[in-house]
Amino acid sequence: MLFSPIPLRQLRSTLSALPKRNMTTTPTSQWSRLVRFIPSSSPHGSSSPMIGEPVDAALDIGRAIYEAKEPVKVKLYSGKSVLNAGQATGEEVEIGELLSPLGQDEVGTIRCIGLNYRKHAEEASLPIPTVPILFLKPSTSLTGSHPCKIIIPHSVIDDEAADYESELVVVIGKDCKDVKEEEALDYVLGYTAGNDVSSRKVQFEQSQWCFSKGFDTACPIVNSSSKVTRRTPMVEPRRYKKVLSSNDLIFSIPKIITFLSRGTTLKAGTIILTGTPSGIGFFYEPKELLVHGSIFTVEVSGGIGSLINKVVEEGK
Repeated sequence: MLFSPIPLRQLRSTLSALPKRNMTTTPTSQWSRLVRFIPSSSPHGSSSPMIGEPVDAALDIGRAIYEAKEPVKVKLYSGKSVLNAGQATGEEVEIGELLSPLGQDEVGTIRCIGLNYRKHAEEASLPIPTVPILFLKPSTSLTGSHPCKIIIPHSVIDDEAADYESELVVVIGKDCKDVKEEEALDYVLGYTAGNDVSSRKVQFEQSQWCFSKGFDTACPIVNSSSKVTRRTPMVEPRRYKKVLSSNDLIFSIPKIITFLSRGTTLKAGTIILTGTPSGIGFFYEPKELLVHGSIFTVEVSGGIGSLINKVVEEGK
């Protein structure tokens, strides 16, 4: 997938670490990476979602499932949600279907931060914000099993303006409100990769962004992880790469959590998309937008791996 004949355009900046912490779902349950999945054959005769940790700590789970070259094994946990993974059972099972790390009924309203990278604000010819810019996505914008489809709705197909935003996603692990910045990471369960799929024509017609970014399947995310060092999104077939730096972030993850929790309860399971860097398809000449049949990949280092989506027009 990554070896396209199309020339590689690469944007680089100094790499620096995003905040790291040890993840604990319960006092006796520690893990580094978690996946939510349906096993190929259940050891307990159930086809309901299960939680596990990859046996191969270095394996890119999203890519391995997409390429389907060999079975992917995980260590089974006793819990039924990443919010309460329980303990390792000692069993190993194969992934039959890789799911979004959280179900639609677990996330509530999805919070998103706009214009959180300096270079993205510059390419959009917009001033650097002084406070985080918040917009929302409905839980129905989450996608299902991986690799899942990004569906361009009938209503916007003719606009030819479906775009991508590759983002680091924060998952809140326990309820919080009025959080102090120095304590913000204590409420973070983990990190994952996301794509803030957007309809640019609809977005630019309105002052609010929720509708243009809230269509069904407009928020694919992939498996959770305990740490992130940098983000490397890629898009094919018009291939390019961005190596991103947290130095370009306008508002850090702790600042975002502190801001969003002012007078507001962030429930466990809340996911926060932290903003896109520069290089969205709409600003390229010619434009590099999401089109029917294309494959879009978001890669996040630190053990998270790849979020891979095929783009299709509704009804095809």
